[in-house]
Amino acid sequence: MPKTAALLILDLLLIFILAPSPPLTAAQNTYIRAPRLGITFISSIDHPASDHRYDRALLLGAGWNRWPLYWDRVERSPGVFDWNAYDRLVNDDVRHGLKINAILLGRPAFHGQGGGITGLHTPIFTDGTDTPGAGKVPNPANPWALFTYQAVQRYKPGGLLATQMGWPADWGISVWEAWNEPDLTMFWSASVEDYARLLKITYLVVHSVDPNAKVMFGGLAYGNPDQDDWLAKVLAVFAGDPTRTAYNWFMDIVAVHSYSYPRRTYLIIRRARENLSRYGLSRPIWLNESGVPVWDDYPGPTWTRNEPSSRALRASMSQQAAYVVENTVYAWAAGAEVVFFHQLYDDCGNQPGGTNFPPHNGELCTGGALCAGDAHGLYRNDRGEVCFSQHPLPGTPRPSASAFYRLAQIFGAVPFENPQIEDPEGGGVLISFDRPSTGERILVMWNRVLAGEKLEIPALGNQAELYSIDNQDWELTPTDGKYEIGLPAATRDDYPYLPSGQISAIGGPPLIMVEKVDPGRVNPALPQFGDAPLTEPIPPAGPAATPIPRPTVDPTMDTTPPVSNMIPLSAASPSSFTVGWSGTDDSGIEHYLIWVRVDGGDWSPWLETSETQAEYTGISGSTYEFAAWAVDLAGNWSLNTELTPQAITRVE
Repeated sequence: MPKTAALLILDLLLIFILAPSPPLTAAQNTYIRAPRLGITFISSIDHPASDHRYDRALLLGAGWNRWPLYWDRVERSPGVFDWNAYDRLVNDDVRHGLKINAILLGRPAFHGQGGGITGLHTPIFTDGTDTPGAGKVPNPANPWALFTYQAVQRYKPGGLLATQMGWPADWGISVWEAWNEPDLTMFWSASVEDYARLLKITYLVVHSVDPNAKVMFGGLAYGNPDQDDWLAKVLAVFAGDPTRTAYNWFMDIVAVHSYSYPRRTYLIIRRARENLSRYGLSRPIWLNESGVPVWDDYPGPTWTRNEPSSRALRASMSQQAAYVVENTVYAWAAGAEVVFFHQLYDDCGNQPGGTNFPPHNGELCTGGALCAGDAHGLYRNDRGEVCFSQHPLPGTPRPSASAFYRLAQIFGAVPFENPQIEDPEGGGVLISFDRPSTGERILVMWNRVLAGEKLEIPALGNQAELYSIDNQDWELTPTDGKYEIGLPAATRDDYPYLPSGQISAIGGPPLIMVEKVDPGRVNPALPQFGDAPLTEPIPPAGPAATPIPRPTVDPTMDTTPPVSNMIPLSAASPSSFTVGWSGTDDSGIEHYLIWVRVDGGDWSPWLETSETQAEYTGISGSTYEFAAWAVDLAGNWSLNTELTPQAITRVE
């Protein structure tokens, strides 16, 4: 009988815990360490990782860890650097055989200049130039250059820490990310030109210290992709720099971030590839943050089971498991080199350190109290954690852990290539990869509709293995030259930016088929993926998942008006598009009144409804603005009676 995901992971843990353990070195254990899979925050200076925590990440097959190296945590007073916390962190990661994606991030207050950094536009090197050369050192008047120089000198393979610890030649940090999400003002409030300068400094300094290192364009959130494409803007800045060609356009890797909607991941990576290709460039693209928090497990808002609008941008635990696989293979198929899942444990999510409460059904959501958190983790928090430490099954894996392990098991050890995709008739998705060294192909398939689907796949061999993400597997033989596979139904996930006609952002539980291909056989049914120009709009990122309190006031006592908002729309929309809205209130929303204005004319009421989305049909060339009013269960109306646009789009 096949084991459940939880039992499999627990078995693996027991095997490791009870077996004699050799010294923890990269050469002395046999974890998969998938070179194209990573997990964020396996460790960080805020979450020092025990061997037990490392083992859990390694048991799942992770090959990479990603964490920020905060400048302000190192240089606490001008010119005085304290590397002790990061020495411990880097040592622990490399001792466990993990590769590191380190983010150079943060700014000491004494190096601040408005939203930017002092000295950023001064010469990089002491000879008054930006030209690297033998023996050159950073200009002290350029503090970012000096910080970057010291970090790389210390943590590169063969650097100061490696020499001190007697590490092998390849141990150390070789991937340096220049900031995090510079396209979001919460991380970077200076200009595009200032970020382009920071990236150029990072590239030139890192390569002057370690020619073998890779410098990564800071992971982009693409919050409003049609209006604020920072990769395109930075490339335009570099296009005017006469030294760009000599120095690789100041980037070795481009990183992007995507949450909640696997298809959006594909679109973002395609957008990045197209931006690069406009300048004749090709770079590895990494998806080094992706995930979706769950609502149906502590510390998520478990009481919102029957409140769809309160679960936007969240998923059930089973949907999160499906997301891990669907999002990753979409990313690989679009051309991503490495994919990271966010994150190993829930830790504190986006909530302040120390946020903690017992499991509850909404009764703690009083007086604006923080009563839910972001349950992103593959594992639930252990007892004793500073946040969310009261789960009745502390430290146990969610189904998403099993899904990640299945990916590492099938894709982690042997290289794969040639991604192809098909949207079969009906509601399925089928993505295929070749594995030439083993003579196999790998097909990942899932359902996008709310009823079971049967998929017919032309056979290229005589036998295949079919794997589920909850650790079941079956042997298959083709009938009449094809495999017939039943795909479980999808379930709704309340994603607010779905294109018209789509039902769920995350499909049903995916299945993975590995087939031994007969020599000389090729698959004619699947077209090469990614050749056609990208015309599909990219949905906005939406806000990070935040706690959504349950209404806690009796309507007879509620005198506070509700607050209503429209969900942002893409800058351009097809003639029919989905419009969404939401509201918050102490006693609960009774219904909404949705207004529309066409081409700047007069406002007109469109819908009076208790629903939170509807289809709107417009005319090509016209611009549409929307605003929402709400009335709560006590009869209070929202106060935004002076109508102003809350969402806007133009029909193309």
